[in-house]
Amino acid sequence: MKYKKLIIFTDGGARGNPGPAGIGAVLKDEDGKITAEISEYIGETTNNQAEYRAVLAAIKKAQEIGAEELEFYLDSELVVKQLNREYKVKNKDLAPLFVRIYNATMDFKKVTFKHVRREENTEADRLVNEALDCHLGG
Repeated sequence: MKYKKLIIFTDGGARGNPGPAGIGAVLKDEDGKITAEISEYIGETTNNQAEYRAVLAAIKKAQEIGAEELEFYLDSELVVKQLNREYKVKNKDLAPLFVRIYNATMDFKKVTFKHVRREENTEADRLVNEALDCHLGG
C-alpha cells in the first residue's frame, strides 16, 4: 500500500548524556491510523544523536512503505532548527547524521520538520523508554 503522506512523531533519548540510548517513532497515515512503530535500543550515545537516529529510522521505514510526503514532529527544538537549516550543525558527530537525513529526504516530494512540546510527543517517548527498559532490564 502506498501512502501519500505520513505524519511521524519521533523521539530519541539517552539515560545519562551520553549513555544507554533508544529511539522511538510512530508513523501515521493522514487519517491518524498507525502504520508503523519503531522502538529500538541503539547503544551508548547522546540525546541529540538519538534524536537524529530516530528521524533516520523513520525515514527508512517511510521509504519501505512507499510514502510520498513526510511531516515530522519532534520535541527537540535544536534538532528541528538544524534540520530546517535555521541553525548550523556544529557538532562533528551530528554532521554525518544530518547529511544522511538530508540525502534521504530527496526521495520524497516534501518533508517538513516541526517542533512540538514534550507532552504532545508521548507515544514516541514511550517507545524510547520501552526500548531502554527492555535492554536495561528495567
